[in-house]
Amino acid sequence: MESGPMISIGLPISLFIIMIGIGMTLTAREFHQVTVKPAGLLLGTIAQILVMPLVAFALCWLLGLPPAIAVGLVVIAACPGGTTSNLFTLLARGNVALSIVLTVSASLITVMTLPIFTNYALQLFMGAEREIVLPFGRTVLMLSLIVLLPVIIGMGVRAWKPQLAARAESVVSIFGGLVLAVLVVALVYGIRDRFLELLAQAGPSAIVLNLTGVALGLLTSRACGLSRREGLAVATELGIKNGTLGLMVTLTLLHSSEMSVPSAIYGVLMFPIGFLLAAYGRRVIPSGKRAGSEEPVEPAGAG
Repeated sequence: MESGPMISIGLPISLFIIMIGIGMTLTAREFHQVTVKPAGLLLGTIAQILVMPLVAFALCWLLGLPPAIAVGLVVIAACPGGTTSNLFTLLARGNVALSIVLTVSASLITVMTLPIFTNYALQLFMGAEREIVLPFGRTVLMLSLIVLLPVIIGMGVRAWKPQLAARAESVVSIFGGLVLAVLVVALVYGIRDRFLELLAQAGPSAIVLNLTGVALGLLTSRACGLSRREGLAVATELGIKNGTLGLMVTLTLLHSSEMSVPSAIYGVLMFPIGFLLAAYGRRVIPSGKRAGSEEPVEPAGAG
């Protein structure tokens, strides 16, 4: 499937709008709450930026994935969480402030690390088969424009018109989910002749990557003495990836529908696993539970 106007133009614009939505949820107060006790931020960021891509490389080797699928798995593993992870953290009664700051911090660091891991994966798995180089400068510029700038705009809107920002938050989160759903449907349709074959190749590795991320988040958070709400936020960030960003990199930068399959399949499979994690969180975290000065998390009406 070639990257048509919907992908090359609609995808970056949609991601820009979604990241403005994340910015609208941030204030200096949330940053302060998380940085006072930075253990969750440090653990979650290191796990997202370094551990998850390494897990993906290990899975590629263990499962003997085809080269293009292997590169695609590394790309989605190197992507940060997105607005969907913030929504699932809310549903799970996790620490939403930590989730939001983790999303933004990892997204900003990803500007540097995603091209590095992608280029290494291309060199390792594609080798002499194909000469594909991810343009580092162009990638940094594109991610900066789609991540950093809209977050700053969103924070500015929040400071200038807090009521508008509050009303827009849920709309932007829903919009983010719809964008991913539309892209996944379009991608599946474009490769419908080979979809089952590619699903068989990428499905198991995507599920294992997702479950490994969730388990790592829960277990390492407990080992480091974090609260259950912080642990749920870290686990959700590791399991619920920014599939839209993975699709953008593979389709608009690498121009490969096959490499985009892991991002598309991961984007589908992470939803049922995310709802299971949310159900677990709602079972172990009492309704209205406070974390420090954070406001109690009310059950989300948009289930």
